[in-house]
Amino acid sequence: MDKVSPATRKTALAVTTLGSFLTSFMGSSINVALPIIGKEFAIDAIVLSWIATSYLLAAAMFLVPFGRIADIYGRKKIFTYGVILYTFSSFLTAIAQSALILILFRVLQGISGAMIFSTGAAMLISVFPSQQRGRVLGINVSAVYIGLSTGLF
Repeated sequence: MDKVSPATRKTALAVTTLGSFLTSFMGSSINVALPIIGKEFAIDAIVLSWIATSYLLAAAMFLVPFGRIADIYGRKKIFTYGVILYTFSSFLTAIAQSALILILFRVLQGISGAMIFSTGAAMLISVFPSQQRGRVLGINVSAVYIGLSTGLF
């Protein structure tokens, strides 16, 4: 840990905090768009609820497995793949032509969100000394709640 430069620590904090913000933001922001999505695809409330639920369910299901996979293959690698997949799946959700396709892309978004979220805190713990971990984890968790709150606006 002593070999990690302050610039690397700041970069790790900025990137993981942005990832934490975006994953929680996307989880809550969809709720605002659900009425419009329902009208666009002419779907009922049950199918509409799966658009929001599929993301959260996939993220919850894959959080622990991707944490373990990151321990085996490298946190940075899984985080990076998660960001790439999250970006791609977000684009796909924007161009979805049906409710079923949108739900499938939201599942993919949730899986990639789990890749990001499961590795972020572990990366911070690995690059910051123990006396700074509480502060940086607090910043990271604050980004989650800011994302959850601002997603509704």
